[in-house]
Amino acid sequence: MRSPLPLRLVPADASNARPEAALDQAFRAHASQVATVALRILGRCDEADDLVQDVFMKAGKWVLRLREPSALRAWLLKVTVRLAWRRLRRRRWRVAMGLDGSHDYTEMASRGEISPEDGALLAEVYRILDRMPARERLAWSLRYIEGEQLEGVAEHCDCSLATAKRWIASAATRIRQEIGHD
Repeated sequence: MRSPLPLRLVPADASNARPEAALDQAFRAHASQVATVALRILGRCDEADDLVQDVFMKAGKWVLRLREPSALRAWLLKVTVRLAWRRLRRRRWRVAMGLDGSHDYTEMASRGEISPEDGALLAEVYRILDRMPARERLAWSLRYIEGEQLEGVAEHCDCSLATAKRWIASAATRIRQEIGHD
């Protein structure tokens, strides 16, 4: 997999800022959005919290080296998606090995201001997503949960536009079939 975004870096000693201060500022500005994206993709609060920490650990190595600070938000979101994808693939292996059982998504579904019926439907969608290949889950989540354009989904998934469309369609078909809206 390619690196998250082509970063324009400056030499490490080019900035006189303290790395801790820059990372703290980045965390304050972007942690809630990183956490939201992580939770929407993973569907599990504990994993989303861990992912936020992983993203900012990675960011700590690069935050002072960005030539274009305005690119930080997009880069953090790209890293979030890539690390979430890795977690989804590991989760599938853990499930296959019997190390990760089914998850109760009712807590996640009840976090928003939605009706109990919609919360139950959302929990069921996440249970269906758990049984999908990580690539299909990620593509569908980016498109329909995050509202990403198809070109953005393809970029985040490091695939062609046609492949992203196939993954999204496959996931959508499976969800419709299993929920009974076919």
